[in-house]
Amino acid sequence: MRATVDFLLVDWLDATGLTRRPRFADHSAETFAQVLDTCERIARDKFAPFNRLVDSEEPRFDGETVVLPQATQDAWDAYAASGMLSAAQDHEIGGMQLPFTVESAANAFFSKASVSINASLLSVGNANLLMAHGSEAQKRVFALNEFSGRFSGTMCLSEPQAGSSLSDVATRAVPDEAPRGAADGALPWEQDPLGPRYRLTGHKMWISAGEHELTENIVHLVLAKIPGPDGRTTPGTKGISLFVVPKKLVDAEGRLTGERNDVVLAGLNHKCGWRGTTNTLLNFGEGRFRPQGAAGAIGYLVGAPGEGLRCMFHMMNEARIGVGMAATMLGMAGYEASLAYARQRPQGRPITSRRPDGAGGPAGKNPAQPQVPIIQHADVKRMLLAQKAYAEGALALELYCARLVDEQHTGDEAAAREAALLLEVLTPIAKSWPSEWCLEANSLAIQVHGGYGYTRDFPVEQYWRDNRLNMIHEGTHGIQGLDLLGRKVVMDGGAGLDLLATTIQRTITRAGQAAGLAGQAAELAAALQRLVAATASAWATGHPEDALANATLYLQAFGHVVLAWIWLDVALAAQAGAARHPAGFVQGKLQACRYFFAYELPKVDAWLAVVAERCSVCREMQDDWF
Repeated sequence: MRATVDFLLVDWLDATGLTRRPRFADHSAETFAQVLDTCERIARDKFAPFNRLVDSEEPRFDGETVVLPQATQDAWDAYAASGMLSAAQDHEIGGMQLPFTVESAANAFFSKASVSINASLLSVGNANLLMAHGSEAQKRVFALNEFSGRFSGTMCLSEPQAGSSLSDVATRAVPDEAPRGAADGALPWEQDPLGPRYRLTGHKMWISAGEHELTENIVHLVLAKIPGPDGRTTPGTKGISLFVVPKKLVDAEGRLTGERNDVVLAGLNHKCGWRGTTNTLLNFGEGRFRPQGAAGAIGYLVGAPGEGLRCMFHMMNEARIGVGMAATMLGMAGYEASLAYARQRPQGRPITSRRPDGAGGPAGKNPAQPQVPIIQHADVKRMLLAQKAYAEGALALELYCARLVDEQHTGDEAAAREAALLLEVLTPIAKSWPSEWCLEANSLAIQVHGGYGYTRDFPVEQYWRDNRLNMIHEGTHGIQGLDLLGRKVVMDGGAGLDLLATTIQRTITRAGQAAGLAGQAAELAAALQRLVAATASAWATGHPEDALANATLYLQAFGHVVLAWIWLDVALAAQAGAARHPAGFVQGKLQACRYFFAYELPKVDAWLAVVAERCSVCREMQDDWF
């Protein structure tokens, strides 16, 4: 994997070129390599050896605290000490000012080693949101302590009765009119130094890392609604506000006051995978703890009232790219495991051109020959090639999106604007495509192992279980499809889709002049044309119910077109850098590209046909027909 990471960063994305920008001027190819080396080592030593342990020893509640294996604490401490929690932050607050492209590549090693120990994603996203939307005090007290590893963070969106339907959020927040302690000068609620102070009551479900003892404090970012003067809340998502709710109360300097906030663990969810990360139901304001004697969990408003969902999307979009990378790395782990197994597992004999008795007829196998490693069988090669195409293609996609983030933040005005628009369109793909197809890679890894793959003697069954969650969290496939077809490709008159099509066309033009790639260029051009036409056909009636009935198929087709483009662009880079890499490495990239065009891209036609005709089979199905 490391050779592929280096190739993608250096040969394909020119990450070293970012050092010419003022923000990254202190870095070099050498410092980037040192970061990757450090993370690869910590992941190998502190994460990978305990992946099976945290799967078998699930988090448990002893009545007072959530108990995790010591290995989880050691891994968190090592990660925090590495500085990766604040890797992208300014030097002035202890960060490295590392490009997000390099940060993403470095963090990939942790997800590959043990995705369920690597729970840093939400803490970093939580802190980044506060840096973007929080007050100066909230940045200093909460975000900076998360970047140091002293605090950790969560995002609290879903509720038992609402799930992904955020408009149905029922958690309430009312102004906290109870006076604070003398140390705060008994300031009115709206003048609290940490922000306007509210009391929250409600329940949040599926909260990853919602309760543990890994850090001194847990910073919850909670969506809730503020009632109006009549006691009613605004229906829909426009009335949602965002609050920072610490597990333990702190003063204006971030010191623990010794008082517990009214945030209570109501239960641990027992999951198919990701068992090393606590997943919780949290009750806010149930009255077990009453800070300052009043009812409700103390929370501080982030941003303006009613702007909660807009603020939270800052974290949600970041988390979606992180989920895509986690899915990618699980696919990569399964690929490497099944490749190693296929190389050493003897079984079967080659199919010969003639039957063993020398007679004519169908080809047969000579039982007198020794068995061969199963990697010599064409169908096993097919399964390994599929995994390689899925996992390495997904890794390229995630790093490309990370490179867009750097362009958005440090490029010139025009480049930043284009990067932001491309990122809007590609985020649903960056989350959904790896979570579907790298799960398929894990399924193929089990298949390569045969019956052994279905046992716990080998790690591939755990990779599949861990990866199955990624199709669900941070927005299901259905939600991503609705977002893509219902919003992203039609916003601003289709500007995002137009820009992506123009970007893909540049690759098609270059590949059309490259040896051995002209055929794939023509195939991609045709697929892109069908995708654009299907988009228009889906919306031809102007009725969302017609267009969006097959949004998930559109998502799949769109993703496959994007990955075909990614692979074609990677193939061009492999050809251009052939002299700098072993021949087998280059040929492997080119063959994976050929595989994707031969075996995967043709699937697009069937998906788009259903989208273009606005097929109503699913939409018209009635409850009693089931």
